[in-house]
Amino acid sequence: MIRILSSEADVTIMVRLLVLLRPHLQRWARLWWIGVGIAVLISSIWGPGLPSAPLEMSPGLWAQAQPLEGYEDLLQQGQEAYRQDRFEAAVELWQRAVQVAEADPLQQAQALSNLSLAHQKLGQWQQATSSSDRGFRLLQPLEGKSPAVLQIQAQAFNTQGHLRAGLGQFEGALGAWQRATQLYSQAGDPVGQIGSQLNQAQALQSLGLYRQALDLLSEAVEVLEAQPDSILKVTGLRSLGNALRVVRDPELSQQALLSSLRVAEALNLPHQQDLTVLSLGNTARSLAQGDQALQYYQQASRSPDLALGLQAQLNQLSLLVEQQQWVEAERLWPQILDRIEALPLGHATLYGQINLSQSLMSLRSALASESEMVAVLDQSIVEILSQSTVQAQQLGDRRAESYSLGQLGTYFEERGQLTEALSLTEESLVIAQGIQAPDITYLWHWQLGRIYRLQERRSEAIAQYSQAVQVLQALRTDLVTVNPEVQFSFRDSVEPIYRQLVSLLLEVEPVPQESLLQARELIESLQLAELDNFFRDACLDTEPLGTAVQLDQVDPRAAVFYPILLPDRMEVILSLPHQPLQRHGVPRSRVEIETVLNQFRQQLENRTNREFITLSQQLYDWLIRPALGALNTSTVDTLVFVLDGPLRNVPMAALQDGDQFLIESYGIALTPGLQLLDPQPLQRGELQALVAGLTEGRQGFAPLINVEDEIEQIQTQIGGLVLKDPEFTNQRLRQELQRLPFPIVHIATHGQFSSNADDTFILTWDDRLDIPQLDGLLRLSGSDQGVTGPIELLTLSACQTAIGDNRAALGLAGVAVRAGARSTVASLWYVNDQATVPLISQFYRELTDPSITKAKALQRAQQQLLAQDQYRHPIYWAPFILVGNWL
Repeated sequence: MIRILSSEADVTIMVRLLVLLRPHLQRWARLWWIGVGIAVLISSIWGPGLPSAPLEMSPGLWAQAQPLEGYEDLLQQGQEAYRQDRFEAAVELWQRAVQVAEADPLQQAQALSNLSLAHQKLGQWQQATSSSDRGFRLLQPLEGKSPAVLQIQAQAFNTQGHLRAGLGQFEGALGAWQRATQLYSQAGDPVGQIGSQLNQAQALQSLGLYRQALDLLSEAVEVLEAQPDSILKVTGLRSLGNALRVVRDPELSQQALLSSLRVAEALNLPHQQDLTVLSLGNTARSLAQGDQALQYYQQASRSPDLALGLQAQLNQLSLLVEQQQWVEAERLWPQILDRIEALPLGHATLYGQINLSQSLMSLRSALASESEMVAVLDQSIVEILSQSTVQAQQLGDRRAESYSLGQLGTYFEERGQLTEALSLTEESLVIAQGIQAPDITYLWHWQLGRIYRLQERRSEAIAQYSQAVQVLQALRTDLVTVNPEVQFSFRDSVEPIYRQLVSLLLEVEPVPQESLLQARELIESLQLAELDNFFRDACLDTEPLGTAVQLDQVDPRAAVFYPILLPDRMEVILSLPHQPLQRHGVPRSRVEIETVLNQFRQQLENRTNREFITLSQQLYDWLIRPALGALNTSTVDTLVFVLDGPLRNVPMAALQDGDQFLIESYGIALTPGLQLLDPQPLQRGELQALVAGLTEGRQGFAPLINVEDEIEQIQTQIGGLVLKDPEFTNQRLRQELQRLPFPIVHIATHGQFSSNADDTFILTWDDRLDIPQLDGLLRLSGSDQGVTGPIELLTLSACQTAIGDNRAALGLAGVAVRAGARSTVASLWYVNDQATVPLISQFYRELTDPSITKAKALQRAQQQLLAQDQYRHPIYWAPFILVGNWL
């Protein structure tokens, strides 16, 4: 069933693994090791969001030199054999060409580059490397900058790029293809230049650098669009479609891929058609078009290219397992195994086996233990994983070796064989550290922590978890670029590490102060990682706008709550001025708490009932009541919440103690982190605001009938410049912000906050502003006068977060962080009612009083509405929240 082992050492490794595994083949659980690095390594064959295999450029470029007798014929014949996938024949022809060109170093180097490509296709990596190196040695002493020399040099680097990519060395591949691009440009060869740019984009995607790849691809495709149809146009559009899919624009991805397919069909390029059809399957899958994706995969699987067919079948299998189509999955996987065995040893084959084993383990876990298929799957999984370990050593792929051993450690962990699990995981960690691969190192620290915890070695478990977090913090700016699948695996491969460590730290009584401080800092790190993950950008690594100050050092009259959701409970850490940290636990599962939160939010938005009160009191009892004694004996008048997960989607102001709402006793503010940038009070001199709003319906959104009155009330209270309806355009907003420094920017328009950053936007008359665009605009404030600085207050009315979407409020928090504003006032839902006008008006009226904070100003505005019978229901006043600096 598996390829015959090639050496005594191979057999020894296989025997060792079989002996270890055979007694424990009763069940497989879903693996936890899927993390940041693995998706990169198997990017040529993995799931729906990843790029296709590196595109192949034509292996032959004809030297502009005196031809040798028979040399050009051998090159052309070899090229034809190569195109027909007759790689053994291509090797033979190009070897003869190398011999014929022995007297001409330039043409011999050209033949050696082609020969290396053919060896790569056969998985003969040693011969491929030898041919490539030999060609470079011949080119090194050649002088001059003639097109002939430059083209052969470019071809040599192009071939080296494919070699490095085939060995999984994508950084080296990128460097080689960058050099090839330069040389093709110097040689005046635009076709070669564009081709090597497309190769660069593939390397960037394999490294997870999709934004850079997208920029490069957009530039190349723009040039290609003006040229006649060609294979480069096909590959360029396909690469663009792959990149667009990963940066979460699947509709545009589909358009680019369909264009690629049309050109391939017009040129009658069957292989290119198959490659694009495979990519279309991946995009259809990302669009949740499962049946269409399966059809595309089935079509691509019929390709005569074994590697391409394997890739299609692997994607098809993982989708079948995902859709729980067990019968079809059981029918398909033996075909995949046969295809793997028919392929030469190489990077794609190695990770194809890892991919297959993962799908088989998912399939295995879904089958009843008495199923006849179980024993077959168990045997196959063991053999496949054992073989992948052997092959990783044969190829010198230390990353793959680390993954294989770590996966075995995961298996033993799941089976309760902790001694074996510990040994294998430690070995995996040593390898990962040795090759300086932090993107997989953290996985094995985490696994060691879990194993130690199961062994009740708490201090050692905490040390390993802490190591995992440290590695993740160092990777924080790369989390959104290293792994395209991080958008989907964040909760599986990143977030649990933080929460499990917090749980460890707080599971003893009494909890030491240092453990409380560490738990609080972990939540800060998790908040930042979530925002980075949400925006696919390191959103807090922008140029600093001031000095960061710890929250509990900002205001002597503010208490800070840090609720932390754990699987089996909620922990609440409380920081009171000049007191040690306190904590209390809520013995309710996360599922139960999230159910209450979602029901509370839904009932709050229904103004016809008061069923929310019971849930409001329940949340008050969980969050506030245990701290009530400490609050009552303090001078605190403001509560600041660093909210976790779905807690962000509900208004703390609407919590009720049985008699009154929380907002009746305290001013309330939210912050996405534990620090504020330059937390200074609002300077109350002559407040000037830029007020922008839409009253008319635009882009499918309904008119905002109360915005006219809202704008008039703001002008009455603080004055300023108004941009309304046709004047509220992106360009005009930019111009006015550049012209004058406005401390307050008020935008009354439709806005939406979603778990998808691309669906988080602010509506203008002519366009939509996403958060990075809004960030860029607001940072221009006063730039024409050289007085740029942060906006003191950004107010967004008529906006809303997606109900039931636990990550939607990340968009709202992201506005506060990314827009460069010290404070942001926004709404959790939109109330198209006259109540918004008096609330906003009162808020700005209160702001003119220098003796009160922004939090107290919003509190008084909400209290004024609450005092009126027609507006007592929280739907009118509760959605307005203050994020950031509350002073």
